[in-house]
Amino acid sequence: MRKQASGGRKPPGEIGRAQWLVLVAAFLGWMFDGLEMGLFPLVARPALRDLLQVTDDGKIGLWFGVITAGFLVGAATGGVLFGWLGDRLGRVRAMMLSVLTYAVFSGLCGIARTAEEVAAYRFIAALGMGGEWSLGVALVMEVWPDRSRGVMAGLIGAASNVGFMLIAVIGLGLGMVIDTLADVLSVVGLPQPWNDELLANSAWRLLMIVGAAPALLTLFIRWFVPESERWRYEQKQGATSHWAAGDLLGVAVGAAGASLIIYLWVAELSVGVRVVGTVLGLGVATLGYLFPLIRYLQRIGAADVAASIAREAPLTLPSPAEGERGLMNAATAWTSTVGRMLLGACLGGVALIGTWGASQWTPLWADQLAGDKIPEAKALTQICSAIGAIVGTMLGALAGDWFGRRITYSVLCVGSLASAMLLYQVNHQFGPNFLASVFIVGMFTASFYGWLPLYLPELFRTRVRATAQGFSFNFGRILAAIGVLQTGNLMGIFEGSYPRACSVVSLIYAVGLGLIWLAPETKGRPLPE
Repeated sequence: MRKQASGGRKPPGEIGRAQWLVLVAAFLGWMFDGLEMGLFPLVARPALRDLLQVTDDGKIGLWFGVITAGFLVGAATGGVLFGWLGDRLGRVRAMMLSVLTYAVFSGLCGIARTAEEVAAYRFIAALGMGGEWSLGVALVMEVWPDRSRGVMAGLIGAASNVGFMLIAVIGLGLGMVIDTLADVLSVVGLPQPWNDELLANSAWRLLMIVGAAPALLTLFIRWFVPESERWRYEQKQGATSHWAAGDLLGVAVGAAGASLIIYLWVAELSVGVRVVGTVLGLGVATLGYLFPLIRYLQRIGAADVAASIAREAPLTLPSPAEGERGLMNAATAWTSTVGRMLLGACLGGVALIGTWGASQWTPLWADQLAGDKIPEAKALTQICSAIGAIVGTMLGALAGDWFGRRITYSVLCVGSLASAMLLYQVNHQFGPNFLASVFIVGMFTASFYGWLPLYLPELFRTRVRATAQGFSFNFGRILAAIGVLQTGNLMGIFEGSYPRACSVVSLIYAVGLGLIWLAPETKGRPLPE
């Protein structure tokens, strides 16, 4: 076993300036992640009506599903891509690039002319968003003491929901001051045609441009946030040099496989072709996204074997049999890590399918129920959901820390399924009961996003943590993209009925009840070195 250098350990009992700077940067990054995620569901209906020039809820729902699925594929790809950069170049530099990516391309959605353009910009923005999640989690968990892990995980989940609520508040406030804002834009010299276009259709373009605000965060990250000492230790040991840029071709292949799935469910094809193609696309995506990490583990495994042989018998050469056994062990040592990555992806996938395939559709359903009578229905729904989610993420993380990872995940699945059925089967009009149900659904379904950043870092060593947990969390988004596409198709089958479509998708939580008992219990164990 290698000797652990002091620079590779987590900070001791005391918490200093470096830990707080890392937490502030990561919290803001996750908050803006939530802002980006909540932005499109808030503006989707007026934006798609404007871009598609239609009022049919079935077609709007289909395009909402397509754009959301593309966003989820982008986030999955970005989780691996920027996770790779974080393990190769450092957490801080990669985080700065990821924030800049999602800020700039989210803002560009505000000048899009077609639904296809919005889908493309959202895909690229999602690359950065998926990467920022994995990088921020790795950095915070490596810098803060083990005893703070539950609280940190809760803050990670709560941060994105603060952003989710923030964009809803901005949207609600914008509707109240839109006339005043028109006068302000005219005073500052904005041409009247631009002014009219920015504020038309519930000012959805202006809200999307607001999404570029996180770009300012990159300056803070660049100047103030310190690098993880754990990662620096791995760099000094030479572990980071085994990442190869050529392996990223696998990520491109994985993204192509995931994109094939989206195409299959949008095109007019038979169910058989769609199912077979989805299985094929999922296989290609899995192998493509795993490829960079498998190659890295094979290289570093071979290097560790060679170094071990050199230490134990520096003056003699190993026999051919010994050398062959060592290389074989190095070539297969990655299987345990990959197995945990796939299991983590399934656990994350359950939560993400439930969120994106069911609860994220509540603002659109609220808008449908309220009609023109209550124009702020979407924003109020999103605010209630976000408040519930903030509570849920903190409780989910703390419960996992107190009671154990597996039993907590099981309880969250039961609560999520029950609350979703309550929302979609009992409510038939927009009002206080509807908003109370949304709060409960938000609390349970978002609690996984406090649990996941607690659990996933505990499965992987420092040298692969950003890439491995980036895959585990974000590959679940591929599964969620499939779920979103099914919700869109179910909307067509059920003639635009959000309750019936979302209730069916919510059954995914029953799958999670079985999956979690295949996972290891990590309560009370230190973060792997």
